[in-house]
Amino acid sequence: MAQIADLIREIVKFRDARDWKQFHLPNHLASAISIEAAELQEHFLWKSPTEVQSLVAQPQKRAAIAEEVADILIFTLLLAHELGINPDEAIQGKLKKNAANYPIDKARGSSTKYTEL
Repeated sequence: MAQIADLIREIVKFRDARDWKQFHLPNHLASAISIEAAELQEHFLWKSPTEVQSLVAQPQKRAAIAEEVADILIFTLLLAHELGINPDEAIQGKLKKNAANYPIDKARGSSTKYTEL
């Protein structure tokens, strides 16, 4: 599996070969992430848990969902790149913060927000 830094280099190379950097300002990338997330949600809209299981079991449907996930990840990694954010460090930092906000003994099995635990 490729490392995140390798993926970012590959994405940037793809983008730059097409002269698309001009379209990838942070606000545009943030909008693109939101739009692609909405396209992902569309696959699941109004479906029961059973229908979702059936949906993701179909190879063609699963592939379409995977493409939306990929779009979200690509735009997110591009945004991190443009803002000089190291995704590894950002994720590790957020996990550490979440561990403090959601201690296992209080949060396990609960969807309660940390301010209410």
